[in-house]
Amino acid sequence: MDIDFNNLIKLQDLDEEIRKTSLLLEKIPAQLKDIDINIEAQFQIVDRAKEKLAQNQKRRRNLEADVQDIKAQIAKFKHQQSGVKTNKEYSALLKEIEEAQKKIDAKEEEIISEMLVADEIGEEIQSATAKANKAKEKLTQDKVVLNAKNQELEEEKKRLLQEREDLIPQIPKSQFSLYQNIFLKMNGIALSPVTDDFCSMCQIRIRPQVLNELKAASQIILCENCGRILYWSKVTESESSPSG
Repeated sequence: MDIDFNNLIKLQDLDEEIRKTSLLLEKIPAQLKDIDINIEAQFQIVDRAKEKLAQNQKRRRNLEADVQDIKAQIAKFKHQQSGVKTNKEYSALLKEIEEAQKKIDAKEEEIISEMLVADEIGEEIQSATAKANKAKEKLTQDKVVLNAKNQELEEEKKRLLQEREDLIPQIPKSQFSLYQNIFLKMNGIALSPVTDDFCSMCQIRIRPQVLNELKAASQIILCENCGRILYWSKVTESESSPSG
């Protein structure tokens, strides 16, 4: 039986293209997930800035509440002044009022400081939001490109698989069966061209007698070392011929 090296080689080329296409397809879901994570990370920066602003506003409300409480104390002290009978009691109330007013002044300075911080946080939120929206726009476009690439690869893989399916009946069953067994054992590479008298895959030197049999292409010969199907590389033979 003649050995159908041409179709076997074509089959291996197809299997290699299918493998490469499948690997590219396998990477795309992770790449899409990374894009979503990056988008989320950008908006987490905005969320953290908004949380800072919320904490700032809470501190301001607490300070303002403290000021109101102290003002209520001052009003109480002033009311008590009308009922005192001695200068000592009156002076003591004046001192309480003075100390309370100092506390108000300090609290109001803190409120002003927090307001300034709030302005800075507001600018931070605005900047982070603009940056996040810009990043989202770019990353979303990247997703569009990746999804288009995914569709293209899916169609290419479908085409290659169909071409493989159409090719298989053209190869003698025994030869295809041998190819498939070696394909599964040897990480998807069942054939190895002999170049410069060596097996291309494992680099073992091919004996002269085997080389002659390979050139005759009358039978399937397996590499003694790696077990792949050997075939003579006509390209190598033509390259080694003297030019005219």
